Amino acid sequence: MTDTALILVDIQNDYFPSGAWPVAQMEEAAANAARLLTAARSHGDLVVHVRHEASAQAPFFRPGTPGAELRTTVQPTPDEAVIVKHRPNSFQGTGLLALLQNRNIKQITICGAQSQMCIDATTRAAADYGFRVTVIDDACAAKEATFNGQDVPAAMVHAAFMAPLAMSYAKVITTDTYLTT
Repeated sequence: MTDTALILVDIQNDYFPSGAWPVAQMEEAAANAARLLTAARSHGDLVVHVRHEASAQAPFFRPGTPGAELRTTVQPTPDEAVIVKHRPNSFQGTGLLALLQNRNIKQITICGAQSQMCIDATTRAAADYGFRVTVIDDACAAKEATFNGQDVPAAMVHAAFMAPLAMSYAKVITTDTYLTT
Protein backbone atom coordinates (compact mmCIF):
# COMPACT_ATOMS: atom_id res chain seq x y z
CA MET A 1 0.00 0.00 0.00
CA THR A 2 1.19 3.49 -0.80
CA ASP A 3 0.53 6.74 1.05
CA THR A 4 -1.62 7.98 -1.85
CA ALA A 5 -5.39 7.84 -2.30
CA LEU A 6 -7.50 8.45 -5.38
CA ILE A 7 -10.86 9.97 -4.50
CA LEU A 8 -13.50 9.79 -7.23
CA VAL A 9 -16.24 12.26 -6.33
CA ASP A 10 -19.83 11.93 -7.55
CA ILE A 11 -19.25 10.22 -10.88
CA GLN A 12 -22.92 9.28 -10.90
CA ASN A 13 -25.43 8.65 -13.67
CA ASP A 14 -27.53 11.80 -13.10
CA TYR A 15 -24.57 13.94 -14.22
CA PHE A 16 -24.39 12.32 -17.66
CA PRO A 17 -26.32 13.43 -20.78
CA SER A 18 -29.24 11.06 -20.15
CA GLY A 19 -29.38 11.92 -16.43
CA ALA A 20 -31.54 14.32 -14.45
CA TRP A 21 -28.80 16.98 -14.01
CA PRO A 22 -26.36 16.81 -16.97
CA VAL A 23 -22.93 18.30 -16.42
CA ALA A 24 -20.86 19.58 -19.36
CA GLN A 25 -17.88 17.42 -20.35
CA MET A 26 -18.90 14.67 -17.92
CA GLU A 27 -18.24 11.88 -20.41
CA GLU A 28 -14.68 13.12 -20.97
CA ALA A 29 -14.06 13.67 -17.26
CA ALA A 30 -15.32 10.16 -16.46
CA ALA A 31 -13.12 8.63 -19.18
CA ASN A 32 -10.09 10.31 -17.64
CA ALA A 33 -11.21 9.26 -14.15
CA ALA A 34 -11.35 5.66 -15.40
CA ARG A 35 -7.73 5.99 -16.57
CA LEU A 36 -6.75 7.31 -13.14
CA LEU A 37 -8.62 4.46 -11.49
CA THR A 38 -6.74 1.86 -13.53
CA ALA A 39 -3.42 3.47 -12.62
CA ALA A 40 -4.29 3.74 -8.90
CA ARG A 41 -5.26 0.09 -8.78
CA SER A 42 -2.04 -0.96 -10.50
CA HIS A 43 0.05 1.11 -8.04
CA GLY A 44 -1.74 -0.22 -4.97
CA ASP A 45 -3.11 3.20 -4.04
CA LEU A 46 -6.15 3.45 -1.81
CA VAL A 47 -9.24 4.05 -3.96
CA VAL A 48 -12.26 5.81 -2.48
CA HIS A 49 -15.51 6.28 -4.38
CA VAL A 50 -17.72 9.07 -3.07
CA ARG A 51 -21.42 8.92 -3.87
CA HIS A 52 -23.73 11.84 -3.15
CA GLU A 53 -27.20 10.97 -1.97
CA ALA A 54 -29.82 13.72 -1.82
CA SER A 55 -33.37 13.72 -0.49
CA ALA A 56 -36.29 12.02 -2.20
CA GLN A 57 -37.52 15.47 -3.28
CA ALA A 58 -34.22 16.59 -4.83
CA PRO A 59 -33.97 17.08 -8.60
CA PHE A 60 -31.11 14.54 -8.82
CA PHE A 61 -29.24 11.88 -6.80
CA ARG A 62 -32.50 10.70 -5.22
CA PRO A 63 -31.92 7.61 -3.06
CA GLY A 64 -32.60 4.31 -4.76
CA THR A 65 -32.75 5.72 -8.28
CA PRO A 66 -30.49 4.69 -11.18
CA GLY A 67 -29.33 8.31 -11.42
CA ALA A 68 -27.79 8.13 -7.95
CA GLU A 69 -25.70 5.09 -8.85
CA LEU A 70 -21.99 5.29 -9.70
CA ARG A 71 -21.19 5.19 -13.42
CA THR A 72 -20.34 1.71 -14.67
CA THR A 73 -16.97 2.86 -16.04
CA VAL A 74 -15.73 3.65 -12.52
CA GLN A 75 -17.46 0.95 -10.49
CA PRO A 76 -15.74 0.01 -7.23
CA THR A 77 -14.27 -3.40 -6.65
CA PRO A 78 -15.41 -5.21 -3.48
CA ASP A 79 -12.28 -4.09 -1.60
CA GLU A 80 -12.64 -0.38 -2.46
CA ALA A 81 -14.35 2.04 -0.09
CA VAL A 82 -17.61 3.74 -1.02
CA ILE A 83 -18.42 6.83 1.03
CA VAL A 84 -21.98 8.14 0.94
CA LYS A 85 -22.28 11.85 1.57
CA HIS A 86 -25.12 14.33 1.81
CA ARG A 87 -23.21 17.62 1.50
CA PRO A 88 -20.70 18.97 -1.07
CA ASN A 89 -17.69 18.41 1.22
CA SER A 90 -16.87 14.68 1.08
CA PHE A 91 -15.44 14.86 4.61
CA GLN A 92 -18.50 16.41 6.26
CA GLY A 93 -20.56 13.85 8.15
CA THR A 94 -18.70 10.87 6.64
CA GLY A 95 -15.92 8.52 7.65
CA LEU A 96 -13.56 9.75 4.93
CA LEU A 97 -11.06 11.49 7.21
CA ALA A 98 -10.81 8.50 9.56
CA LEU A 99 -10.36 6.13 6.61
CA LEU A 100 -7.51 8.21 5.19
CA GLN A 101 -5.83 8.66 8.56
CA ASN A 102 -6.13 4.96 9.43
CA ARG A 103 -4.40 4.08 6.15
CA ASN A 104 -1.62 6.68 6.72
CA ILE A 105 -2.54 8.54 3.56
CA LYS A 106 -0.49 11.69 2.96
CA GLN A 107 -1.33 12.47 -0.68
CA ILE A 108 -4.78 12.69 -2.24
CA THR A 109 -5.69 12.84 -5.91
CA ILE A 110 -9.20 14.14 -6.58
CA CYS A 111 -11.41 13.90 -9.66
CA GLY A 112 -15.13 13.98 -10.44
CA ALA A 113 -17.92 16.54 -10.31
CA GLN A 114 -18.97 19.23 -9.97
CA SER A 115 -15.88 21.42 -10.06
CA GLN A 116 -17.68 24.35 -8.47
CA MET A 117 -19.28 22.37 -5.67
CA CYS A 118 -18.04 19.02 -4.43
CA ILE A 119 -14.58 19.14 -5.99
CA ASP A 120 -13.96 22.61 -4.59
CA ALA A 121 -15.33 21.79 -1.12
CA THR A 122 -13.53 18.45 -0.86
CA THR A 123 -10.22 19.86 -2.10
CA ARG A 124 -10.23 22.75 0.33
CA ALA A 125 -11.12 20.47 3.24
CA ALA A 126 -8.41 17.97 2.30
CA ALA A 127 -5.81 20.74 2.20
CA ASP A 128 -7.06 22.11 5.53
CA TYR A 129 -6.62 18.63 7.03
CA GLY A 130 -2.99 18.69 5.90
CA PHE A 131 -3.06 16.35 2.92
CA ARG A 132 -0.99 17.09 -0.19
CA VAL A 133 -3.71 17.42 -2.81
CA THR A 134 -3.66 17.00 -6.57
CA VAL A 135 -6.75 17.82 -8.62
CA ILE A 136 -6.95 16.35 -12.10
CA ASP A 137 -8.31 19.20 -14.19
CA ASP A 138 -9.59 17.21 -17.17
CA ALA A 139 -11.05 14.48 -14.93
CA CYS A 140 -13.36 17.06 -13.33
CA ALA A 141 -16.45 18.63 -14.83
CA ALA A 142 -18.53 21.71 -14.08
CA LYS A 143 -22.10 22.74 -14.76
CA GLU A 144 -23.05 26.07 -16.27
CA ALA A 145 -24.39 28.62 -13.80
CA THR A 146 -26.37 31.82 -13.67
CA PHE A 147 -25.73 34.54 -11.15
CA ASN A 148 -27.34 37.95 -10.92
CA GLY A 149 -28.67 37.65 -14.47
CA GLN A 150 -25.28 36.62 -15.86
CA ASP A 151 -25.03 33.25 -17.61
CA VAL A 152 -21.66 31.60 -17.05
CA PRO A 153 -20.69 28.76 -19.41
CA ALA A 154 -19.47 25.53 -17.85
CA ALA A 155 -15.91 25.98 -19.13
CA MET A 156 -15.68 29.37 -17.41
CA VAL A 157 -17.17 28.01 -14.19
CA HIS A 158 -14.59 25.20 -14.26
CA ALA A 159 -11.68 27.59 -14.88
CA ALA A 160 -12.92 30.00 -12.21
CA PHE A 161 -12.68 27.22 -9.62
CA MET A 162 -9.52 25.49 -10.81
CA ALA A 163 -7.53 28.76 -10.73
CA PRO A 164 -7.88 29.45 -6.98
CA LEU A 165 -7.48 25.76 -6.13
CA ALA A 166 -4.20 25.79 -8.07
CA MET A 167 -3.13 29.00 -6.35
CA SER A 168 -3.55 27.89 -2.74
CA TYR A 169 -4.94 24.41 -2.23
CA ALA A 170 -3.70 21.84 -4.73
CA LYS A 171 -1.52 20.98 -7.64
CA VAL A 172 -3.93 21.13 -10.59
CA ILE A 173 -2.76 19.11 -13.61
CA THR A 174 -4.09 17.03 -16.49
CA THR A 175 -4.56 13.28 -16.58
CA ASP A 176 -1.71 12.83 -19.03
CA THR A 177 0.68 14.85 -16.88
CA TYR A 178 -0.33 12.93 -13.76
CA LEU A 179 0.07 9.54 -15.42
CA THR A 180 3.50 10.35 -16.85
CA THR A 181 5.08 11.78 -13.69
